[in-house]
Amino acid sequence: MTHGRGKKAGRGAGLRGGRGNAGLNKHRYMHMVKYMPDHFFGKKGFKRPQSIIKKDKIINVGKLEEIFPNTKDIDLGKEGYDKLLGGGKINNSLKIKVEQASEKAIIKIKEKGGEVILPK
Repeated sequence: MTHGRGKKAGRGAGLRGGRGNAGLNKHRYMHMVKYMPDHFFGKKGFKRPQSIIKKDKIINVGKLEEIFPNTKDIDLGKEGYDKLLGGGKINNSLKIKVEQASEKAIIKIKEKGGEVILPK
């Protein structure tokens, strides 16, 4: 009944006030302040720094005439776009300067007599 310990704290971790980190915010508070000043309750894992994650801002060929009407010479880098994709249709010939472009986008623009300028 008492597990060989008399009457007080006969079972479990009763005499020590709980197992592990139990009571750190209650009866073991001074122990936590003295020996574990950097302890954070409930913090687990980590958050990836947002500076590492880089998302390319993309635009499709079909949106070029909607966003830049009456413009034949477009610098997508200055407009904030990183990549040109080949989705949609194009009606006019355009001269486009961009960092990256898909093969499909280059083919569509060249078919209409346009030009895609990529950095070397």
